Amino acid sequence: MLCEQKFFETYGRDPDGISFSPYRICPIGAHSDHTLGKITGFAIDKGIHIAWSPKRNGVVEMQSLQFPKRAQWHIASVPEEKPGDWADYLRGATWALSRRHMLHTGICGVIEGTLPIGGLSSSAAVILAFLSALCRVNGITLTDSELIDTAFDAEKNYVGVNVGTLDQSCEVLGRKDHLLYLDTRDGSFELIPARPDMKPYVFAVFFSGLERSLASSKYNMRVDELRAGVYALQAFAGMDYGKFHEANARGVPYEVYRQYEDRLPAPWARRCEHWYTEFRRVEAGAEAWRQGDLETYGRLSFESGWSSIHNWESGAPETIRLYEIMRETDGIYGGRFSGAGFKGCCMALIDPAKQDEIAARVTAAYLKDFPRLEGRFSVHFCHSADGAGMRGSV
Repeated sequence: MLCEQKFFETYGRDPDGISFSPYRICPIGAHSDHTLGKITGFAIDKGIHIAWSPKRNGVVEMQSLQFPKRAQWHIASVPEEKPGDWADYLRGATWALSRRHMLHTGICGVIEGTLPIGGLSSSAAVILAFLSALCRVNGITLTDSELIDTAFDAEKNYVGVNVGTLDQSCEVLGRKDHLLYLDTRDGSFELIPARPDMKPYVFAVFFSGLERSLASSKYNMRVDELRAGVYALQAFAGMDYGKFHEANARGVPYEVYRQYEDRLPAPWARRCEHWYTEFRRVEAGAEAWRQGDLETYGRLSFESGWSSIHNWESGAPETIRLYEIMRETDGIYGGRFSGAGFKGCCMALIDPAKQDEIAARVTAAYLKDFPRLEGRFSVHFCHSADGAGMRGSV
């Protein structure tokens, strides 16, 4: 791997270990985990590798093959004010782990991503791979739930992105050839195996050529709009409610939403419409997967994508067009934005027998509309994979 080569070039020796975290895709269940919804998702066989060695002086020294600047800090003095660069996710991971465990050893390492950045939750994958390495050098073992919670704490409370636990859960709990069906309210989950009689499928990732940052996009705004709608619904219905940040859609019945939706400002109502309909799509999708009905599951994923565009109002012109092309392409069962959709990529479940035709069709149609992105647009095929639990991550 390139990260091993770069490590040797930098330090003149081989790394002591390699940690890995997969990326994730979420065909149904978007924009719901931050208010305690349900999701379905997969870990995939592409992700983040980190070549690492311990540093006994407590210094953390990290570099990335995707970014030019090397970052440094000490395990006992993570900057309270984040510098605002790519390494904030790693600083956040150090901060979150040190709140739970005494750290005595730092780490040096090189990070390598196997797909373009944007839409596959590379941020969560970077945090998880780094946590695995930092735990290893400090003799710490985390359970799956502890690993998820620590990574969530790093991204939400240090970096400042209003995430839920979808990304971390898929990347930790996922299993090859299984659909993760997760309730983010209590962390309960089911791993539903692909049935032997299910139609064959692979995942296609269509990278738009646009990179994006969740913290600087409208992602946080959309989450706040949904929460505002929920907060108002609680007041209209005479329900008990507390602080604004504690309001979540899961605590307001669907019937209450329908009774008072006309009293909500239109943007808030659309955010709520997405959340409640997505909740139902997730439940229907899990049942379709359980029955081996890939076509229904795919159709529901397409519907999720439509709602993300029209109700959640996410997506850049490029990713919206990419989604439309996917819907027009034979051999694609279903798909949507991967991630918030403001930039990044789209994912699809496709018929592997038609993957070359699909790649050619989507590429030609997309570059016809966005010729400036030739050389940056790319198509990747991948499969489900095991998650990054501590049992075998380093």
